[in-house]
Amino acid sequence: MRWLLPPTPSHRWATALTAIVTASAVPSYAQTQVLVPAQAPVPGKQRAPRMEDVNAPTVVKAEEINGRPERELNLVRDAEIVKDQTRVQSDSACFRQVENEVEADGNVKIWRFGDYFTGDQLKLNMDSGKGYMLNPTYKMEANNAQGKAERINFINADEAQVINGTYSTCQGSDPDWYLRSNTLNLDSGRDVGTAGQTVIYFKDVPILGTPALSFSLSGARRSGWLSPTPGFGSKGEAELLVPYYVNIAPNRDLTLYPKVILRRGLQMGAKGRYMGETDGGLYAGETYLEYLPHDKKYVPASPGDSTDRWTVKSVHKQALSEDWSYGWNVRASSDNNYPNDFSKTVSSSTERQLLRELRTDYHGEFWTLTARVQKYQVLQDPEAATDSSLFVSRPYDRLPAINFHAAQYDVLGGFDWAFDSELTRFHHPTLLNGTRLVGIPQLSYPIIGPSYFITPKVMLNAASYQLDGQSGGGSKNLSRAIPTVSIDSGLVFERDANYLGKEMTQTLEPRLFYVRTPYRDQTQFPTFDTDAATFNFSQIFSENRFVGSDRIGDANQLTAALVSRFLDSSGAEQLRLSFGQRFYFDDQRVQLDSSTPVVDAHSDILLAASGRISEHWTFDSAVQYNPSESQVSSQSYTFQWTPAQKKVLNLGYRYLRNSFKNIELSSQWPLFKRWYGVGRVSYSAQDKKILESLIGLEYSHDCWVFRMGAQRFVTTSTKASTPIFFQLELNGLSHLGVGSPLDAMKNSIPGYQRLNEGR
Repeated sequence: MRWLLPPTPSHRWATALTAIVTASAVPSYAQTQVLVPAQAPVPGKQRAPRMEDVNAPTVVKAEEINGRPERELNLVRDAEIVKDQTRVQSDSACFRQVENEVEADGNVKIWRFGDYFTGDQLKLNMDSGKGYMLNPTYKMEANNAQGKAERINFINADEAQVINGTYSTCQGSDPDWYLRSNTLNLDSGRDVGTAGQTVIYFKDVPILGTPALSFSLSGARRSGWLSPTPGFGSKGEAELLVPYYVNIAPNRDLTLYPKVILRRGLQMGAKGRYMGETDGGLYAGETYLEYLPHDKKYVPASPGDSTDRWTVKSVHKQALSEDWSYGWNVRASSDNNYPNDFSKTVSSSTERQLLRELRTDYHGEFWTLTARVQKYQVLQDPEAATDSSLFVSRPYDRLPAINFHAAQYDVLGGFDWAFDSELTRFHHPTLLNGTRLVGIPQLSYPIIGPSYFITPKVMLNAASYQLDGQSGGGSKNLSRAIPTVSIDSGLVFERDANYLGKEMTQTLEPRLFYVRTPYRDQTQFPTFDTDAATFNFSQIFSENRFVGSDRIGDANQLTAALVSRFLDSSGAEQLRLSFGQRFYFDDQRVQLDSSTPVVDAHSDILLAASGRISEHWTFDSAVQYNPSESQVSSQSYTFQWTPAQKKVLNLGYRYLRNSFKNIELSSQWPLFKRWYGVGRVSYSAQDKKILESLIGLEYSHDCWVFRMGAQRFVTTSTKASTPIFFQLELNGLSHLGVGSPLDAMKNSIPGYQRLNEGR
């Protein structure tokens, strides 16, 4: 039955209602319902972000209702009180209308903004959200966290204080992990949980105790101490990392990395990240610093050198206006041995040429101007003193380099033109220094039809050098101007085809590319930044066989290529097959360091194939074959099989004649229920040794993940690092363990998927 407040004196309404309820023998499933008008809001009353709407009516239900209307209602059997987003159910309750307050007893249940509580007794103000519950259990909507306690104090609609209670993101009455604290504050408005004296339990075994703890209720970023991480350095030294995270703003943060290295000392680290927008445009950057004063184990190269060890990495990009931007990229270290002593990854251990660059770019309607300054710090392999093949050459510094590029397309009846120029001051502490000015104008006329294209092009490479004097000699000026003519042409044929049982479109695309560049003697010119280009499919369609402007290769050559592609109905490429070779009509006389010309009549043959074998198989392959010597110059093959989520198998083979022959295998694979294996091995078949290896195990549960394993990689030509790691990740709280296994697995295994994706 539903009853509305009648326009009669309150004492007559109460008497009539009580009589009806008591005389009607209401069945247990029937309910009496009264709609109680809301109290007028108190002027000036402060409300929390999740405060109830005080203008909303309060609905009370029960099998029996008695009391004083507009004062106090006693709800007997199956009581229910609802206001806005708060609902209370209990065996019995007392509702005080003036205070808008509820007292409930027996099997109390309460829903507040999606959070759910149960307990023995409840007292709650429906307007302010303030009250308490005895012997409660709770479940939060934001992250499905749950727990139980002796008492919960409701501070307001956002905040609750759990007394002598537990907290866990695991489901079920017996969670795998939980924390127990004497006082636990859960503030949904601030998205933070804070605890006093706390012990974390895993499988009912205490694994960590702390005098205080704070965490995000939704997994969002917030300031606080991160879990301590013990580990081992690249040379096996025991260490303990205790990071602190500072959530400065939604677009800025800072992580501090104090680390105790037992045999070396206290190392301080910091990583700051930021991004934002100004009137000029967007900006973003990241800076990482490490500093270890007075390394107790380090022996400097010279007796008087400092034993302080440090490294810095900083990147910044910023738009000053719609057309103008600037940025920097700075990397530096204190000494040559820093990567060997402190690197935790393969990439950082092999980083030996550290770039320091400051640049600015300005864009016009059809032109771009770039100015930059570049310097390098070279960290030599400690073994280079006895093995010259390990010596790392130092690149030239650019102090500065100014580049200008301009281009327009389809002008003057279909012509394309472009102009590139560069002015660079090259500096090297031991080699010839000088200034180089280069200008490269070019003009082309593309002729494009439905199934063909022909693009003739002319260009000129003009350069002027001013070289510094050596051994007391004067400066020297050199100049050159070398024209180039090229014709690029191709056809496109299409037909219906069938690939792996699917209807597709197959293309056949023959292409011819002719280049003519006359010979000019360039032996007097230095090689500041020039090297021979890698021979591949992109390079064989370029006019110059060198990278850089110090050498312009003479050419009278024709490149022939054939490409066939299989396209599905959406136009996506499923398979690509490629063949290409270059034919030389004259000897190649311009070389880097020799006047001996190359007299080959043709280049190696390039073969490539890539695509999708099936829904789960993809591959990529490339072969460079020397027909004159009937042998392969280089080849690479990679295969990836992904039959399902968190199942991936990668197989790779790379070979370069007289250089390396490497086999790589990596995988993430389920072993049995909830257990996953991960592994990677990179083996040098030429040197008959393992270059890099990783092996690990992962166990995934609903609310936690355990990872363990070990990685081995080369830090110098004769030394390797073998970090061991294990980690227990408690979803929604933190991770505990040694090392960073998740980073190692993601970086080493293409296609790796995190077990608790989204956390």
